[in-house]
Amino acid sequence: MTRFGHSELPDEQADALRRAKLIEWLSIGYTVCTVTVVAFVVGNSQAMRTAWIEDMLSTLPQIAFLIAVLFIRRPHTRKHPYGMHRAMGVGHLVGGVALVIVGGLLAYESISGLVALDHPTIGTVSLFGHTIWLGWLMVGVMVPIAIPPFFFARAKLRLSEQLNNKLLYADAAMSRADWQTNAASIVGVLGIGFGIWWLDGAAATFISAGILWDGLTNTRAAVLDLTDMRATTVDQKSPHPLIDEIEETLRELPWVREVGCRVRDQGHVMHVEAFVVPRDDTVSLDDLESAGHRVAALSWTMQDVAIIPASELPEELAPST
Repeated sequence: MTRFGHSELPDEQADALRRAKLIEWLSIGYTVCTVTVVAFVVGNSQAMRTAWIEDMLSTLPQIAFLIAVLFIRRPHTRKHPYGMHRAMGVGHLVGGVALVIVGGLLAYESISGLVALDHPTIGTVSLFGHTIWLGWLMVGVMVPIAIPPFFFARAKLRLSEQLNNKLLYADAAMSRADWQTNAASIVGVLGIGFGIWWLDGAAATFISAGILWDGLTNTRAAVLDLTDMRATTVDQKSPHPLIDEIEETLRELPWVREVGCRVRDQGHVMHVEAFVVPRDDTVSLDDLESAGHRVAALSWTMQDVAIIPASELPEELAPST
């Protein structure tokens, strides 16, 4: 039995969580291997060095996810009455801030190199008795390592939707864009080879800008969730469809006249405060408990559901006129 706090996960989500953890471990193992290989051929190319650092940074959301999973299993306590689900959001925020800091430093370094007119060089190496340009080894390494992250990303995207997990979605988005980093590093290396020295610095700037953008995007997403923004889909592009489902479910009850919901995403599960205006002044405890059960049955993500009778809806939930 797999639990998130005091909720038991359905078989589909329990299996998705197991696969997500496995893929994250595989991603970390793959990254360790690629970072080790690239370290032997990084040379003097600023683009290669920046891509190498980006590969190492890509493990941040993976590590954050695996650590957060350990916390979200913990039951609710008096000290933590809402559970430890915010651990996902905290991990998301820490990873995002780290990307912003490192991306900013790398962008400064690459732009400074362009301004200073630094002319990087790539030497030769002896391999099996033959002297070859190191740049060809760089290109030969960067091309194949760009392929597996694409498939990791596709799997993570599916799992992020099944688990309603924005941290996993952010990790997938970063993995999906890895080919751009590798392509930019190849352009930079070939630029040095063809005597176009500034292409290396430009490629490094492009890569660092991507790191900075990922950091800003993830930091913004994490902050919005941690400050109790209305629950959204994992890509944060639209309100979560469960909000409408909850309100429609409660409107179907014969004793309910008006409904308004405050739904916040706690990292993968929902905290629901549903305000209901009854048709008369008498509402039984059975009515409220039954309404809560109906809402909780809509989705496994309904971790906490509070049905609150009110004479009128709160101002922020009142229908616009």
